[in-house]
Amino acid sequence: MAIRKDMLGAALGLVVVVGVLIATRGVDGAASAPAANVPTTVTTVPGMPLVIDPRNLYSETGPTHLSPALRGDLERIYVPNLRSNDVSVIDPVTMKVVDRFKVGRGPQHVVPSWDLRTLWVANNAERRNDGSLTPIDPRTGKPGKSIPVDDPYNLYFTPDGKSAVVVAEARHRLDFRDPQTMALQYSIDTPKCGGINHADFSIDGRYAIFTCEFDSSLAKIDLLDRKVLGYLKLTMPRTRFKDTPQPADPGATEIYTSTKGMPQDIRISPDGKRFYVADMEADGVHIVDGEAFREIGFITTGVAPHGLYPSRDGKSLYVANRGSHKIHGPPHGPGGVTVIDFATDKIVAKWPIPGGGSPDMGNISVDGKWLWLSRRYDDVVYRIDTTSGRVGQIKVGLEPHGLTVWPQPGRYSLGHTGNLR
Repeated sequence: MAIRKDMLGAALGLVVVVGVLIATRGVDGAASAPAANVPTTVTTVPGMPLVIDPRNLYSETGPTHLSPALRGDLERIYVPNLRSNDVSVIDPVTMKVVDRFKVGRGPQHVVPSWDLRTLWVANNAERRNDGSLTPIDPRTGKPGKSIPVDDPYNLYFTPDGKSAVVVAEARHRLDFRDPQTMALQYSIDTPKCGGINHADFSIDGRYAIFTCEFDSSLAKIDLLDRKVLGYLKLTMPRTRFKDTPQPADPGATEIYTSTKGMPQDIRISPDGKRFYVADMEADGVHIVDGEAFREIGFITTGVAPHGLYPSRDGKSLYVANRGSHKIHGPPHGPGGVTVIDFATDKIVAKWPIPGGGSPDMGNISVDGKWLWLSRRYDDVVYRIDTTSGRVGQIKVGLEPHGLTVWPQPGRYSLGHTGNLR
């Protein structure tokens, strides 16, 4: 049954209490002794939908939770091509590009709206002043008229659905806008967050944590009081993988002398306790306690991790390793996908890209069988089998970035390439 926004208000003040066992994880997934049973109470902020299962906030994004309202939407993969200023549209059944249309300058991500009825292309027009958001109708797959918006590198939505959050990366600023018209409501400056770009939201909707790509840090944002709560500098490992390892030693590492990382995507754990932060410079994923806002662990994954995607059952985290520490890396790098078990923080699978590649951003099919990722430096899109790691690919435009898979199961979207709950 579809959950309408007018029904969500009925959920205000509802409290879910479930006893869960909490374990604190250490460096590279080492787990300390579990704590005693602690009751977890999730009281959401006003207007935010109820958390159905506090042990798994992804419970409503499983294969059987596709909203009836989306059943008329086209099954498509929408791929923003950064350097050709267009969007490639893929039919996942035929594995062919069936449409391609121009959008604004510098399309970075295709973002589902909070109500799941619009897909927004974020065209940030880097180093220019003509940024825009282009709406796509998921029923027809066709674009509408672009709306001028200042520097929309990325786009999120507050958990209550009242605001779109435009990530104005070059401005060090978050612009909260009307989610339909994109009229400006208010802004939050983040002066110590250089390269603010990706985010995820707490289980109760009180705060969000944004990554600061060029400052090797995170910014915690109070969504109720509309202010920055603080910044967290990430700890760098002593070694990392080589960009161009020798064939005889594909896992070769080098001493990492820099104290500065490059955090990218961030995703919350199913129980809402931890945030996982992909770091392109550190070659791994930082684990952060969201409430305490401190780093509690690190998992080495591969060369330049970038995108993070929970599995449909909420048990695994897919990490896309882009294969180069450079923002504009070479083609055919040592890229691949690492699979982390949420329960243990252990790596359970590694899928290298045959012949090398640069997996970047994307999402998962409704049934959870396919992981779709853009191949950033190689101008193709990957379709990866989530059981075997087998890779297929489709040629698209120039420098594909934050693609989205549509439709997606879930009740509402928090933005990016499909962070649904």
